[in-house]
Amino acid sequence: MESQPDGEEPNTTGATEKVVTDAPDMLDIETAEPLMGETSVEADLGVILGLKETNEALQAQLDDLDRQFEALKTQSMRMAADFDNFRKRTAKEKEDLEHQIKGNTLKELLPVVDNFERARSQIKPQNDGEMSIHRSYQGVYKQLVDCLKRIGVSPMRAEGTEFDPNLHEAVMRESTDEYPEGVVIEQLMRGYLLGERVLRHAMVKVAAAPMPVVTSEDTTKEAE
Repeated sequence: MESQPDGEEPNTTGATEKVVTDAPDMLDIETAEPLMGETSVEADLGVILGLKETNEALQAQLDDLDRQFEALKTQSMRMAADFDNFRKRTAKEKEDLEHQIKGNTLKELLPVVDNFERARSQIKPQNDGEMSIHRSYQGVYKQLVDCLKRIGVSPMRAEGTEFDPNLHEAVMRESTDEYPEGVVIEQLMRGYLLGERVLRHAMVKVAAAPMPVVTSEDTTKEAE
């Protein structure tokens, strides 16, 4: 260490300046910390905004998928309903076709049944030979009737019932006081049902109101 001349004070200016120069700028330190904090907040905000945008995009995709699901669900339900209606319609058409074919075939057999019934009511066997023949064709008639019953054919019982245009066909009307007006007096040709449907309408005679009796007094009054 160099000695200072007597009478002179040590020069400390340079050392002081060096200390001051080498010391950190406290102002810079105080201002640097807030700048770093602001950068961190901005970064966090950027992350939050990015997550928000991602969430909104995912929510939009979810909403779009929900709409697609509802559309597919509606379409699937509509297709199921259409298929069910098609199945029912096909079954109904098949049933109607079967009934039509069966009905047309059975209608061809009904005149045969009519002839058997007509013969049974008109032919009166007079001897053993005729009785044997009578029993033979009556046996055939019974087999035919039993076969029709198994298929679902049943005869109508029209006499004494109210006239029904859905079941009966009125071919005659007769004035009478023995039956109420509109009641079937006589079945001229038997009607038949196939299940619950009409196979053949019954031809009937229907009761009409009795005609008023004209007396001689009424005739005289009309002449006057």
